[in-house]
Amino acid sequence: MKFAVIGGTGLIGSQVVKNLNAAGHEAVPHAQSTGTDVISGRGLGEAVAGADVVVNLTNSPTFDEASPAFFQTSMDNLLAAAQKGGVGHFVILSIVGVDQVPELDYYRAKVLQEDILAAGPVPYSIVRATQFMEFMDAVLSWTADGDTVRLPATPIQPIASKDVADAVAEVAAGAPLGGIRNIAGPEVFSLDELGRITLAHQGDGRTVVTDPAAGMFAVVKGDVLTDQDAHLAPTRYADWLS
Repeated sequence: MKFAVIGGTGLIGSQVVKNLNAAGHEAVPHAQSTGTDVISGRGLGEAVAGADVVVNLTNSPTFDEASPAFFQTSMDNLLAAAQKGGVGHFVILSIVGVDQVPELDYYRAKVLQEDILAAGPVPYSIVRATQFMEFMDAVLSWTADGDTVRLPATPIQPIASKDVADAVAEVAAGAPLGGIRNIAGPEVFSLDELGRITLAHQGDGRTVVTDPAAGMFAVVKGDVLTDQDAHLAPTRYADWLS
């Protein structure tokens, strides 16, 4: 099969391309650096020409109120190109519990992306993943202040990007789901606990203070970012750290 992987040079996209090609498919990465622009539409027709499947792993450059416009325009352009090119399957990557956190602009934008795909003209699959292990350093940096890092006790079920890429490639190579597949890491932590584990492993002497109002995850209610019924990935956080 031939795959057009839009956003195929990023953290997940590059691994999806590698996985699909290793499985004997033809997966081609497309990004701004290769002349493909999902906002202007430049290069999209050429990118999806002859593709059986489009995997869209592009992401908004911001997480604020501008993000819905990015997903609206990029999805409209990609779906139009995919329909014109006769693509038979369109895959996106989203977030477990994304529809349960309307307080976050970016999460509302990802729900919009899902809705546009589901209402669109191309058979589709949505893979929802829990929070990436690779993002933990960024999360720590958001609320760092001197010798302390403030984090809420939000339940998190971290997943390694490798496991996300494996799942996306598997879904992309299969029949369209016409719905959502949830994937998650094998363990649940509170975010403040995960912060302490991460800093201790790094030999970082800063103290994590539990603060229910700190950072973007403070608005998350309950355990909506976790899913014990999801397809559980194999990589445990301690193994990923090591």
